[in-house]
Amino acid sequence: MDDCANQPNGKSRSANDGPVSSIPSWLRLVQDGFLVWVVLGAAWGWFLPELSASGKSWIPEALAAVMLGMGLTLTHRDVLALRHGGRTLLLGVALQYVVMPLGAWAIATALGLPKLLALGVILVGACPGGTASNVVAYLARGDVALSVGMTTVSTLLSPLLTPLWIWLLASAWLAIDPLTLFWTVTKIVLLPVVVGVLLRRVWQPSPWFFEGLLPLVSMVIIAWIVGVIVGLNHGQRHVAGIVVLAVIVHNALGLTLGYWGPRLRKVSLRHCRTVALEVGMQNSGLAVALAVAHFGPVAAVPGAIFSIWHNVTGPLLASIWRRTRRG
Repeated sequence: MDDCANQPNGKSRSANDGPVSSIPSWLRLVQDGFLVWVVLGAAWGWFLPELSASGKSWIPEALAAVMLGMGLTLTHRDVLALRHGGRTLLLGVALQYVVMPLGAWAIATALGLPKLLALGVILVGACPGGTASNVVAYLARGDVALSVGMTTVSTLLSPLLTPLWIWLLASAWLAIDPLTLFWTVTKIVLLPVVVGVLLRRVWQPSPWFFEGLLPLVSMVIIAWIVGVIVGLNHGQRHVAGIVVLAVIVHNALGLTLGYWGPRLRKVSLRHCRTVALEVGMQNSGLAVALAVAHFGPVAAVPGAIFSIWHNVTGPLLASIWRRTRRG
């Protein structure tokens, strides 16, 4: 879940040095504190569970609004340029849709998770990359254009690959209807992104809109979703420990193999960092939305915890890598 906040600005997406701020420093500080927003959302859900849980039915629409914001940061030229992304982009997307789904299944099986929690871990693994990775890649001195390209491609592929992986990996435990999942992912992810891209052809908002308003709205929505999920699962405290372990291992697996996969192919250090962050940071908001819409709030717990955890490890890695050579 977070995955969708702190999007790069709507200016040149090929600028590998990252976004140039045109917003006040105080607002940038608020945006950089995304983890604080998520924690506050979780606290709201914990202390006011009945109130927060009442927002359950609005989760798909809330996430669709975030994905619309992502679409608004893209132009049709950005989308067409993806065909020139090169081998590193293709390798990164392949790792995204191989390492994370299969890793999720292996971790859930090894830990013997109950069916709904195991499904929740697989939901996270089968989702595309989250757009928070774009900003974290910038902070890590990675390649922002590559990060944005991977996020975009994995998002466009998600209506097909996300339901397919969920069905392949979880249908032995629970009844899975891949066509229903396909339609849900299309409504929540693909259609809002396409609408956003089309709107950009006739509407050119100011840079402040992209750099200031969109990230702020996205952060508030994601924090709200986390609060709703915490409220829905307020009585499920006994599941937290084992799910946290599954999330930590899953995130570490994505970051590690996302780094060493390209490194073994002698890809530049800068690109290895970028791919690692993109593979390890999932659109856990989509996992939550799918869980609530089709399987119940317990299946949404891994997505909510992943949203908090990867917003710790991603920026932490970025701060370490920022102090080392770029490669």
